[in-house]
Amino acid sequence: MRGHMMKSLANAPDETPHVSWSLLKRVFTYAKPYLWTLLGMLTLILVSTGLTLLTPMVVRQLIDKTIPAGDINGLIWLASALFLIPVINSGLNVFQRRLSAAVGEGVIYDLRMTLYSGLQRMSLRFFTNTKVGELMSRLNNDVVGAQNAISSTFVNILTNIIQMVATLIVMFTFEWRLTLISVIIAPLFLLAVQKLSNRMRDIVRAQMEANAQMNAMMHETLNIGGALLVKLFGRRMLEVDRFGERAKQVRNQGVERAYVGSIFMAIIGLLSAVGTALVYGFGGYFVISGLFTVGTIVAFGSYLGSLYGALFSLANAPMDFATSVVSFERVFEVIDMPLDIEEKTDAKKPQAVKGQIDFDDVTFTYQAGDEHLLSDVRRYGSTESITASLSGTSPVSNVDDGHHSQARGNALEHVSFCVEPGSLVALVGPSGAGKTTLTYLIPRLYDPTSGCIRLDGVDLRDLKLDALADQIGMVTQETYLFHDTIRTNLLYSKLDASQAEIEAACKTANIHDFIYDLPDGYDTVVGERGYRLSGGEKQRIALARVILKNPRILVLDEATSSLDSESEALIQEALNRVMAERTSIVIAHRLSTILAADQILVIDRGQVLEKGTHTELLSQKGLYSQLYRTQFRKHGKELE
Repeated sequence: MRGHMMKSLANAPDETPHVSWSLLKRVFTYAKPYLWTLLGMLTLILVSTGLTLLTPMVVRQLIDKTIPAGDINGLIWLASALFLIPVINSGLNVFQRRLSAAVGEGVIYDLRMTLYSGLQRMSLRFFTNTKVGELMSRLNNDVVGAQNAISSTFVNILTNIIQMVATLIVMFTFEWRLTLISVIIAPLFLLAVQKLSNRMRDIVRAQMEANAQMNAMMHETLNIGGALLVKLFGRRMLEVDRFGERAKQVRNQGVERAYVGSIFMAIIGLLSAVGTALVYGFGGYFVISGLFTVGTIVAFGSYLGSLYGALFSLANAPMDFATSVVSFERVFEVIDMPLDIEEKTDAKKPQAVKGQIDFDDVTFTYQAGDEHLLSDVRRYGSTESITASLSGTSPVSNVDDGHHSQARGNALEHVSFCVEPGSLVALVGPSGAGKTTLTYLIPRLYDPTSGCIRLDGVDLRDLKLDALADQIGMVTQETYLFHDTIRTNLLYSKLDASQAEIEAACKTANIHDFIYDLPDGYDTVVGERGYRLSGGEKQRIALARVILKNPRILVLDEATSSLDSESEALIQEALNRVMAERTSIVIAHRLSTILAADQILVIDRGQVLEKGTHTELLSQKGLYSQLYRTQFRKHGKELE
């Protein structure tokens, strides 16, 4: 009982949540597949409750009749019953726990699958504006809390109601006066639970805040990026001291919680003792007066424990149930979120893709509001990390191009151009001009705010999302690899690829020889986010992954500025082979790519200011000419 009390208080919110009938109906839809299992649990509960009520009756019979009469056979039978009843009850409880676990884990599975599949459908905007820790909380804490409403709280409420009613009925049939005396103490139970629960909730809330701060710090400093930063700046002892302060808060709150909890249990024990004393006091008087037997008092003492236990649990039941339902509400919030990128019911699969891409008066704005995101929750920790938006609107430029700030309202504005099948288009412009944003619209990571993007004359919004993804291969500037083997990372693009296909792709990407020389070859684990590999190695593996996919359209951020000359040369050679006979849109960082481009788009402040070939744009003496002098010429003098 104490563990149940602590659990319910730990989950208690600041105030009793509102539980609507519509919410309850939706909650119970998740219980519907397990209806027969729940009925089986309730049947076992009824049988177990009935057996529990038999024990005091057996004791009464022993004390009042069997022992005074010297009935040996009756004594053997009744003693055997006192042994068999708990044995049978234990077996029933084990089976009931098995059914309860089946329901609870089944509901957790159903909720997690619904949540995870829904999250996979969310747009990139959702993930750039939502903390990973919040999503993990919904998938773990809230899902587990939600299933308690079905598998635990609801069943416990019914169990305690059945136990209380049945116990009261039996007690009234024994002696109505003692029963009334026993019930007099009930309001004191409710008052004690209400007063001390409020105090305990404050303590538990403070402890949860302290835990949240400690966990937030661990998440920030123990991931690969945080650990690297701590070591580079030599702040190990600083972080240890900060962690110590947070751990100390958790410790102090834990001590306070245990102290108040012990006071709570002591008061409950005293109230139970008062009730027991009243029953035995008045009962003893009735025995002396000859109104009833000693066995009746002993039986009443047993029933009294069951009655008070049920009353105590029911006093906490509204908070338990409401808290569990609120967890459901938080889960439903994610499930019900509207999709930014929706697939039409009549969406079609493109056939024989040629690779023509048309941008028709495309304008795109990153939404500043959070109307489609998770509701505000309390945030903890000394600082709040701000999730970076992939808006491409940063005012900071990595080159001194002498141009004005890129800060603006629209990330892209009235962009129109056509990419012919099999051609190479290079995107150039100051940092933050909107180049990356433009490439994110092609695979529908975002949809245009206005305007239209077409593939072979068909609006992207009329195509199936998976089919569109099959036609586009994208290599971003920040290469992401799973913490797994090189083989697994490569197979992500084509699950049924043979070893020969894998090796062919890696040879094209100039990475096969490197992998082959590793001790474990293609079975080498790359580490968290691929940190065991260099930047050039990760980029070539990412390129090989796209080659293995064999898409008709390539979208590349040719970010080679941070690589050494050898890696840059290998990647450039691989890119030249990969882009052959494919439609390629490349954010160009090298003059060689620009010179090879069939069309160059010069982007500034979200607009396409200039179009043409290298020679044509130089002759215009506009922004491209300025970028060429400051950014590209120094990287490619030898090519002129």
